[in-house]
Amino acid sequence: MVENVILDRFDQALLECLRVNNQTSARVLARQVGLSESAVLRRLRNLRKNGVIVADVSLVHPSVLGTPLTIHVLVSLEREGTAALDAFEQKVRGRQEVQGAWYVTGEVDFVLQLQVSGMGAYERFTREVFHDDPNVRAFRTIITLRDVVSFHRPRL
Repeated sequence: MVENVILDRFDQALLECLRVNNQTSARVLARQVGLSESAVLRRLRNLRKNGVIVADVSLVHPSVLGTPLTIHVLVSLEREGTAALDAFEQKVRGRQEVQGAWYVTGEVDFVLQLQVSGMGAYERFTREVFHDDPNVRAFRTIITLRDVVSFHRPRL
């Protein structure tokens, strides 16, 4: 389980390299972190097996996919019982617009990150997901003007 995994400085260095580019070859990674190629491959295999590396993905620019508009939504529910939370979570998991969803503490219950083609698509989403759900008390919309820092961009 991930909670029991201890990462040494080589594992941390490997993960930082992969966070920037998961297509980096084992040979290049070995040179970057100061290990042999076989040691890098063994460590990567263990990091995946232990759930430290959850997925190897390609991040595609949203404009190419026809969804250039990033919207964050703060959602407050009427009730937070287990059944109500599970129902809302299931609903947002099934929507392709939802790129991220977090159950949070504070004044709101969920924060959603959406990628949509435009305001018309967002309005359809709000009608289907929020307005038609009697357990959604309120939602606030935050429109992204410009991507400043994202998890997929390397730190400079």
